[in-house]
Amino acid sequence: MDRITRLLSCVLLFLSVPLASALKFDLHAVHEHEAARHERCIRNFVAREQLVVVSVIMDGYRGDGQTVNMHIRDAMGNDYHRPKDVYGENRYAFTSHADSAFDVCFESVISGKVQSSTNPTRHVELDIDIGADAKDWSAIQAGEKLKPVEAELRRIEEVVGEIVSEMDYLRTREQKLRDTNESTNERVMWFALVTMGMLVGLGVWQVVYLRAYFRSKHLI
Repeated sequence: MDRITRLLSCVLLFLSVPLASALKFDLHAVHEHEAARHERCIRNFVAREQLVVVSVIMDGYRGDGQTVNMHIRDAMGNDYHRPKDVYGENRYAFTSHADSAFDVCFESVISGKVQSSTNPTRHVELDIDIGADAKDWSAIQAGEKLKPVEAELRRIEEVVGEIVSEMDYLRTREQKLRDTNESTNERVMWFALVTMGMLVGLGVWQVVYLRAYFRSKHLI
């Protein structure tokens, strides 16, 4: 019993600690005709009707010779945000339309005379929160007058619910893949049997034809 209690405590502690930190990278500016080819994208997966908050912190300023444009889209063709000339601290929120991967893409274009460097760059800090992690729990706590422990338990409850939903989704996908594999195996088996039957029939026909031919020539 004590072992189970310790295990549950570890799980709760694991869920209460944020797992992801901001992704940091440098974005190099290129000429406009090369921007599409040098677009840099970060991909993540989101379930349908989930809240997603994309936080971007970028150095630089307007008129520094670089223009950074963003594009947030999913694999189903849905466009969520296309901000232009991004710099400073920005947040973009959207609710997903489908179970799909989505991309947060950046392109940096040289837009003027750059004096400081021949290879201008901007430093980017990207943080993507999905589902329960994307909610403003401080505002929820203040709005519903919850105690800090109650708000944390609510957050953990939603995180656990998302994990259960994800496991159900994976189980459903596994069932569909298994059914597809079984159907494919059955079709391959029947195709192999039909092919083997045709080969056997062709062999029998060749034997019969050759025997008839040799008899007509009085060779046997």
